Amino acid sequence: MTSDGLNHAIRHAMNTTATDISEDEQQRFMQAFRGSFTSALRWHHLDDLWERLTERADDGWYIYAIGEAPPAQPADGDRMRTFITEIDQLLRQEHEEDYCGIVYADDLKQPTFVKIYDPNNLGVSCGYSDNPPLPGWLLTRIRPFDLHSEQILPKNRRRWWQRLFSN
Repeated sequence: MTSDGLNHAIRHAMNTTATDISEDEQQRFMQAFRGSFTSALRWHHLDDLWERLTERADDGWYIYAIGEAPPAQPADGDRMRTFITEIDQLLRQEHEEDYCGIVYADDLKQPTFVKIYDPNNLGVSCGYSDNPPLPGWLLTRIRPFDLHSEQILPKNRRRWWQRLFSN
């Protein structure tokens, strides 16, 4: 996606007129999405982040796969814990590095917003880029709205997502 594409996706998201999401909620979400994030650089940092998220799994987290419809309701604690287990397994299998560096949180100790980048669609997920990819998944305490992505969710990711949340 070009920077124009990302800007289009953000503009599209800002202009989404969902009747049940207010403009204030949209602005709050976009402010958090564009905010400051810290990487769980090493795998043990990711383990610590997962532990904190698991401890707070019942706190009303939205689990959003970019490219799918955003959730209207937060996930229950069991679904959140299942997602953490499954995404951790996927990241460790597919990100064949001795470091993590593809999961970012607004606060590693008390997270409220987490961006998880797809190991198969990294581009430049840190630093500066004219073509930054959108994350593959978001965990957020703020209700998300459609971050229209011009990239098509790969079939294997769509199947993974549907298997995870088919019940």
